[in-house]
Amino acid sequence: MDTLGYLSHGFGVALTPYNLVTALSGTLIGTVVGLLPGLGPINGVALLIPIAFALGLPPESALILLAAVYLGCEYGGRISSILLNIPGEASTVMTTLDGYPMARQGLAGVALSLSAWSSFIGAFIATCGMVVFAPMLAKWAIAFGPAEYFVLMVFAIVCLGGMAGDRPLKTFIAALIGLFLSTVGIDANSGVYRFTGDNIHLTDGIQFVVLVLGLFSISEILLLLEKTHRGQEAFQATGRMLFNFKEAASVFWVNMRCGVLGFIMGVLPGAGATLASAVAYMTEKRIAGPNGKFGQGDKRGLAAPETAIGAEACGALVPMLTLGVPGSGTTAVMIGALSLYNITPGPLLFQQQPDIVWGLIASLFIANIMLVILNIPMIRIFTKILAVPNWALVPMIAIITAIGVYAVHATTFDLFLMIGIGIFGYILRKLDFPLSPVLLGFILGGLMEQNLRRALSISNGSLDILWSSGITVGVWGLIVVMLLVPIVRIWRKRSVARRVIADV
Repeated sequence: MDTLGYLSHGFGVALTPYNLVTALSGTLIGTVVGLLPGLGPINGVALLIPIAFALGLPPESALILLAAVYLGCEYGGRISSILLNIPGEASTVMTTLDGYPMARQGLAGVALSLSAWSSFIGAFIATCGMVVFAPMLAKWAIAFGPAEYFVLMVFAIVCLGGMAGDRPLKTFIAALIGLFLSTVGIDANSGVYRFTGDNIHLTDGIQFVVLVLGLFSISEILLLLEKTHRGQEAFQATGRMLFNFKEAASVFWVNMRCGVLGFIMGVLPGAGATLASAVAYMTEKRIAGPNGKFGQGDKRGLAAPETAIGAEACGALVPMLTLGVPGSGTTAVMIGALSLYNITPGPLLFQQQPDIVWGLIASLFIANIMLVILNIPMIRIFTKILAVPNWALVPMIAIITAIGVYAVHATTFDLFLMIGIGIFGYILRKLDFPLSPVLLGFILGGLMEQNLRRALSISNGSLDILWSSGITVGVWGLIVVMLLVPIVRIWRKRSVARRVIADV
C-alpha cells in the first residue's frame, strides 16, 4: 500500500463517529487548559492519560484524544499572551511581543483570528510534511548530537540581540540573567547545591511556572495598578473581529517560511516550540529589516511564532512515531501513554500498527480544522476580557496566577518567590530591559548545560567536539555573523549621526 493508501486508511479510522467525538472533546479540553497560565500541553496531556486509560479507550482513540489536547493547548496558550501580555507557556513568549501591542491598539480580535489562522497553516504544512518526509527527516535528525544541540542553543542566545533593535546590550544582559537563574538548584551530575542559600525549597531549582508568572503576570499587575491609579481603563477592542484578505496576504510568505522552519525544528528531538518560535520571530525580523515594526504590533511578528508553534507541535510527533524518541516534553508524556497499551513507538510501528500511526496523522488534519471552527466564533467572547476595567481585572489575574503557582508544589514559598521575581521584573521593565530574553535564557540554559556535559563526556573533556562536524562549523559561522550584525548596525548609525552633525 502506498502513502496515499495508508493516509486514506487513516482517515477511515479518524472519521468514525467515536473518534470524531474524541477529537472534538480533546480540542475543547486543550483550549481551556491552554487558557490557564502555567499549565500548558504537558500538564493537559498528563491529566488526560489516566482518564483515557480508565475509560477503556482503544489505543488509536487514546492517542487521538491526547494529540487533540496537545494541539488545543497550543491554540489556547495564545489567548492570555495577546490579551493580557501573560504567556500561557514558554513558547508563547514571542507571541506577546507583537500580539499584545495589537490588542492595545484595539486589534485584539484581528490578532486572535490571525494567530489562529497562522497556527492552522503551520500545523497543516507540518502534517503534510509528516506524510511525505517523516522517515527521511527522522534519519536526518539523528545527525544532531549533544555538540550540535549545544552550538544551536548558543546560536539562539546570540540571536536574542536581534530581538531588541537598538538595545542589544540590554538584551544580552537579560539573557545572561536567565542563564544564571537556570543554574539554581542541585547539580544533576555532582549533586552540589548551587545558589540555593541553604533553602530546601530551591533544591529543585526555580520552577518555570513561578518564573514566567512572576516576570510577566506580577509585573503586568503592577503596571496595571499604575494605570488604575491614573484613572485609566482597560483597552477596548474595535468592532472588527477577523483579519481581512489583505492582512492574510501580507503574512502569506511568513506562514510558508515559518511553517517549514517550525516543522524542521519539531523533528529535531529536544528543540521544542520555544526555540522554534524564537528562531522564526528573529528570522522574520531580519528579513523585514527597517520596513518592519516588530515589537510595536507588526502582524508578521505575530504570524511568525504562531505558525512555527503550530508546525512544531505536529513535527515533534515525527521522532516519536519513527524513532521512539520524544521530540518534546509533551510527546515524552505521550510515549508513556503508549506504554500503558504495551505499544513501543519506532520504525516497526508503521508496519505493525498502521491504524494507530495513520489514524493519528489523519486526526491532526481534522483536529486543526475543528480548532479553527471552534475558536474563531469565540473571539468576540475572548476580547470581552479587554472590556473589564483594571480594578476588576487585576484581582482576577492575581487569583489565577496564585492558583497556577500554588498548584506546582503547594508551598507558600513559591508564592513569595513569584512576588519577588515579579518586583524584579517590574524594575527591569521600568529600566527598559526586555523580559523575553530572561525567560528564553532560563529555558535554554538547562539544555545548554546538559548537552555541553554530554558532549564533553563523549570527547573525554576535549573541546574539539564543539567544532568537529560540518553542522557545528556552519552554526559557529552563523554565530559570528549574528555577533557582528548589532555592532555593524550601531557603527552605521553613529556614522550617519556624525555626518549629520558635520553637515550642520
